[in-house]
Amino acid sequence: MAGILRAMAAVALHAGPPVLVPEAMAPAAEMLPAHASVQSADAARHVGTLADDAFEGREGGSRGGRAAAAYIVEQLTRLGLEPAGDGGTYYQAVGSLRNVLAIVRGGDPAVAGELVVVGAHYDHVGYGRVDNSFGPFGFVHNGADDNASGVAGLLEIAEALKQLPTPPRRSVLLAFWDGEEQGLLGSRHFVRVRPAPLAQQRVVFSVNLDMIGRLRGGRLEVYGTRTAGGMRSAVVRVNNDPATAAGLELAFDWDIQEDSDHYPFIAAGIPTVMFHTGLHDNYHRPSDDVGLVNFDGIEPVTRLALGFVMTLADSPAPLPEFRAAGRGESNAARRGLEAPAPEPPGAPRGRWGIGVRPDPAEPGAAVVVRVSRDSPASAGGLQTGDRIVAVDGQPYDGQPELLERLAGAGATTSLTVDRRGRLVQLDIDSGSRRP
Repeated sequence: MAGILRAMAAVALHAGPPVLVPEAMAPAAEMLPAHASVQSADAARHVGTLADDAFEGREGGSRGGRAAAAYIVEQLTRLGLEPAGDGGTYYQAVGSLRNVLAIVRGGDPAVAGELVVVGAHYDHVGYGRVDNSFGPFGFVHNGADDNASGVAGLLEIAEALKQLPTPPRRSVLLAFWDGEEQGLLGSRHFVRVRPAPLAQQRVVFSVNLDMIGRLRGGRLEVYGTRTAGGMRSAVVRVNNDPATAAGLELAFDWDIQEDSDHYPFIAAGIPTVMFHTGLHDNYHRPSDDVGLVNFDGIEPVTRLALGFVMTLADSPAPLPEFRAAGRGESNAARRGLEAPAPEPPGAPRGRWGIGVRPDPAEPGAAVVVRVSRDSPASAGGLQTGDRIVAVDGQPYDGQPELLERLAGAGATTSLTVDRRGRLVQLDIDSGSRRP
């Protein structure tokens, strides 16, 4: 696996639109204490506090919401993180609401003015009403998953960043949004109005953690990767990095909806990814309580998010610009891209028996859409839906190069594939056959 990761780290910028190069996280030894500091027990403590009845469901602008903000500020103060709100405080006023903001300043003067925002909303729906709850109404809606879990993950990331012996190259903003349940008010306001400590910063990427407390079957939903080139590949690389200990099954969702704090950033043309463990029957009900949270699952999700944030913050290459086409690419388009291609009757099988389709957002991850029956590829375990990311341990830059590599390979070749977010190495033997 280490060889696979080194190969992926060698990817160069695509000749077309810039893509996110999955190369530079901090050295593994430097990152180990940071990743090790992410602990399910600490996440449980944060969720248990924020989802206690005493916080009355944390409705934005309520006394419970203000108490939740005070708890977050207490944690940030304990960690010694720099406030990034109004007037030297951690708070950014949004009418009667308050975002909570802290910054880790970048260590490279050339890119320290670039800001990677990682956020989670801390508000919920209070006692529940007909306009914000699925009932029953009038009872405390503790919102343990939505979104005390995301806040817990973000607090763990904040602690992890303090474990680094040197700061990341780019600045990282830790943003706890208020008013998400009232129409994304806190994040919308931040996109329009920056507090004075951030006046000289340019937001280059955003990461959102929303409902990460119900990991089931190791499956994590990932949104927004179409908003910049190469983001899927970067997330996959981190997911398979032994330092993160994640190894999750990743479900990439292409739909972009106005339903969480990733949306205002995407609407503003800022590349954004959201991590989410999925909806459930307790969503916006009083039953979304602490006893149903998978705390052990929060740990790998948070480590994945931390690794991805560090990939962005430490990349020596310029980060890619917003990919406008991503806003129009829905899950219907994804299904079209990934749809199996029938084998034309009477057509030559080809040496390996592989049919691929290019992905304009991921030039180094062509989609396998055909595996011929009784072919070397079939015998080697290749499946439709796999994405080929390396041939004989070497990445490639676009489908023409991939086809050239396969044509020039020896009798046996090794393919590294992305299979639902996990990297799998397959050895394919063509025997003595040549084209």
